[in-house]
Amino acid sequence: MLSYNLEAAGHAVMPVDNGLDALREVTEWKPDLVLLDWMMPGLSGVDLCRRLRMATATRYLPVIMLTARGEERDSIHALDTGADDYLVKPCGMDVLHARVRAVMRRCAGRGATAAAEQNDDVLGFADITVDHGGRRVTRGGSAIALGPTEYRILLHLLRNPRRVFSRAEILAAAWDDRIHVEERTVDVHIRRLRLALNAGGGVDLIRTVRSSGYMLDDGRVD
Repeated sequence: MLSYNLEAAGHAVMPVDNGLDALREVTEWKPDLVLLDWMMPGLSGVDLCRRLRMATATRYLPVIMLTARGEERDSIHALDTGADDYLVKPCGMDVLHARVRAVMRRCAGRGATAAAEQNDDVLGFADITVDHGGRRVTRGGSAIALGPTEYRILLHLLRNPRRVFSRAEILAAAWDDRIHVEERTVDVHIRRLRLALNAGGGVDLIRTVRSSGYMLDDGRVD
């Protein structure tokens, strides 16, 4: 039914019934968008999404999760893994078509964004360094493990140190402006980012600005 309705809307569709075949078809077919279920034989939708985000060729490929898993923690997990949108079944076709159009519009400029990101392969502030090309984060020479969302937030803060960003601005930068993600989610990921960066006993460089948001600040006055 999904294939029929998407084809009727003018899309070419390649249906695949398991995650491993999907991974192969994505590599060979190079689609403009991937619509993923969560529970699939061979490889789950979330694991497939994670692999797509780890591969250079599919890092910016638009991905929409369409699944029966409707818990908030499931949607947060899928979005953190790299999905661009999350829909719960049953879902009306008009809604699905609208989400497909919206995601493809948002992701249309990713090629230019990817090219721009090549120009800041290594970013640093104080004793924090991010090798964006290798997706490695270190502080004082020690490796830091970050989740995908925490990594995107840190990148945004590093590109704009000592500037205050509202929760809405951080949300737009780290989640591709997904308006269905609540702003309070930013606080959760900022807390995780702080814990990871400060695990070795370093000074907290993420400053909370009351009623405004967050900023990366070492307290130095230029």
